[in-house]
Amino acid sequence: MTSEPPLAGYVVVDLSTGIAGAYCTKLLADGGAEVVKVEPPQGDPLRGWSASGSDIVEGADGALFSFLACSKRSVVADPRTDAEFLDTLLAGADAVVWTPGSDLTQHRDFGPAGIHRANPHLTVTAITPFGLEGPWCDRPATEFTLQAWSGGIVGLGRGAPDRAPVCVGGQVGEYVAGAYASAFTLASRMRGGAELIDLSMLETSVLGLTYYPVTYFEMLGRPWRDARRLTVPGIARAEDGLVDIGCGTAQQWFDLCAMTGHAEWIDENSPLTITQQANEHSADLYAWVAEQTVDEVRDLAGAFRIPNAPVANGANIEKLDHFVERASFVVNPRDGFTQPTHPYRMAPDTLRPPAPAPRLGEHTEAYRSWDRTPEPLPRRDSLPFEGLRVVDMTTFWAGPSCTHLLAMLGADVIHVESTRHPDGTRLIAGIPATEAQWWERSPIFSGLNTNKRGVTLDLQSPTGRDLLRRLIATADIVVENFTPRVLESMGLTYDAVREVRPDVIMVRMPGFGLDGPWRDNPAFAYVIEAAAGISWLTGYPDLNPFEPYSVGDPNAGIHALNATLLAVEHRRRTGEGSMVEAAMVDAALNIAAEQVIEYSAYGALLQRSGNRGPTAAPQNLYLTDEIDEFGRRDCWVAVAVATDTQWEGLRDALGRPQWAQAAELVTAAGRRAHHDLIDEHLAQWCAGRTGDEIVNALWGHGVPVAKVMQPHRQTELPQLTGRGFFESVEHPVNPPTPHSTLPYRSTRGPQRVHTSPAPLLGQHNHDVLRELGLTDEEIGRLEADGVIGTTIAR
Repeated sequence: MTSEPPLAGYVVVDLSTGIAGAYCTKLLADGGAEVVKVEPPQGDPLRGWSASGSDIVEGADGALFSFLACSKRSVVADPRTDAEFLDTLLAGADAVVWTPGSDLTQHRDFGPAGIHRANPHLTVTAITPFGLEGPWCDRPATEFTLQAWSGGIVGLGRGAPDRAPVCVGGQVGEYVAGAYASAFTLASRMRGGAELIDLSMLETSVLGLTYYPVTYFEMLGRPWRDARRLTVPGIARAEDGLVDIGCGTAQQWFDLCAMTGHAEWIDENSPLTITQQANEHSADLYAWVAEQTVDEVRDLAGAFRIPNAPVANGANIEKLDHFVERASFVVNPRDGFTQPTHPYRMAPDTLRPPAPAPRLGEHTEAYRSWDRTPEPLPRRDSLPFEGLRVVDMTTFWAGPSCTHLLAMLGADVIHVESTRHPDGTRLIAGIPATEAQWWERSPIFSGLNTNKRGVTLDLQSPTGRDLLRRLIATADIVVENFTPRVLESMGLTYDAVREVRPDVIMVRMPGFGLDGPWRDNPAFAYVIEAAAGISWLTGYPDLNPFEPYSVGDPNAGIHALNATLLAVEHRRRTGEGSMVEAAMVDAALNIAAEQVIEYSAYGALLQRSGNRGPTAAPQNLYLTDEIDEFGRRDCWVAVAVATDTQWEGLRDALGRPQWAQAAELVTAAGRRAHHDLIDEHLAQWCAGRTGDEIVNALWGHGVPVAKVMQPHRQTELPQLTGRGFFESVEHPVNPPTPHSTLPYRSTRGPQRVHTSPAPLLGQHNHDVLRELGLTDEEIGRLEADGVIGTTIAR
């Protein structure tokens, strides 16, 4: 049964260009919002965009635009002559999504601060590279240079040690920023709007492409990774294609040894990490994979419960059996190509089916006679999610990143673990078990769980499961991210949970979904990225793809938050709960959508190209003359020339050398055709300069540029410092440590994000159980029986 979309009647004026704003408003349109896209007379540049450079027939639109603009309306306005029309649109809207870069948004009356002043009822969500304020707010940037500044290019040791580090392919940072912008727009709605949301794409890149590196470094005194190395076996070539196999835990490494017939490699007392052990045996592992077909490898890995996936691309992805059975792709309603379905699923089904994208100006005349007075939303001065209670049954990264955002914005989030099965991030800090309270020393757990309360319940026991049900009866939202069989084996299906709390919102975040042939496969970021096609575009064309090993988890988390907020709005309107299925792979398919779209629309298979990309030429990394903190000549800068004006700026910064005057370099097509020549000259120029010298020279001439930061050095960026992106958090076991916050600033706060440290194991057992009506004597018996506890069970 289909219900009215939760955002029906919510009007959003879209003043954005580019992918981030378009994806933000696509998610809002999917939820039922009336999105009015305002375009200049020449139209949004995305209408003429194709990543493969395919010809777009005159009068038609690019396929990516047709995907991102589903269910929207288009009006044309010239800011020089249509100021009154724009004022009417803004006065009648509930929210505005704004990005710089068009004639409309560059007009002095239609900047975000001006719009907010003139229309104080609005939520104005501004998406900019660095934020609206701070020392770098006016500096040029691209998605590529933001990856470099964030540390996301270095990532978690991605790449080969004998080559430059490599970006994550496919413009994923744009989509992630759009997903954050959508969620924070919805969060603003929950407290009545009337605020300016200043979202920084640098900050969303930090959260989406790195793994709490500052907290890790400051707490433990060492970086997560100090060198690039291939993941082994990672993405390997089988007899008939590429397959991804990974080991996220020691047990998975032991199982991989057994699966490949090398039980003798298992050494539970080895001083080496599982990564180091795998690298020692890489030749044998690759040889074993090469003798199997992809299906044979995956069947065996599935039987051993080792994370695995085929490496998908635009040509093969829609034919994979799992996606066929789950109907993961649909036909674009206007232009007939293939596109992913919604990034999450809901029961009751409240998401709007995609309607055809509008032609340029199709709805202009209808809105010229528009006369709407927005219905005032109840304004609350509290944080958006204050008053919501969340039972958080998540672990590792994807699930906790969703519930962490709920906690940082005011929800009472109760994180449920057990002493036998604590949150997996407690166990990955490399702290010897001989140290006191070693399980409290994880920077990753700390980074993901501030502002939450923590309880332990033995869910293998009837008493523990009964207490969980009593806790759920007090909750608005339940979130979990196990494989489907885990909760089902405990009898905690949505129907069972709904018996306890009829209007509950249950958010399930399995890797591959609740059904389909892959549903029970364990899922870590890398296999999700491979299965969705993100890995295919990451790396060099002459090597196997590299695993991004980053975006799969936080991308799932922010999409799950979007779905949760739609379910909350549905409940507010109807009193009815929901079951949300926010599979990691569905979120990943959406941010990798361009591959299947380009292939089905134009027959073009997008390929990885190292650090080059479709939006800029030249675009690459270049060595500086510096030695890094590890004693290596491994310091790089990222340069991306996205416009002819920026090319002129680059030529000026270089001193207008003779080679740069060549006529064939005047156009973007010419620069792309002669990229090798430009790279050779830029590499020579950069090799004699420091990163700071290069950045100052190029930024001074309007050229997007960045130093490739080690991610644990993020606190050295003046822009992050100036915006207060890191806050120091006190902790009863660990020293005060910087923690990343939210990737936006709001005119309505909060002024400080982190109000309490991540909970100690079972820290709030007594508080929470007393809230459920238990006496101190009863709680004492639970401790004696091992149902609850505060130390890891051995």
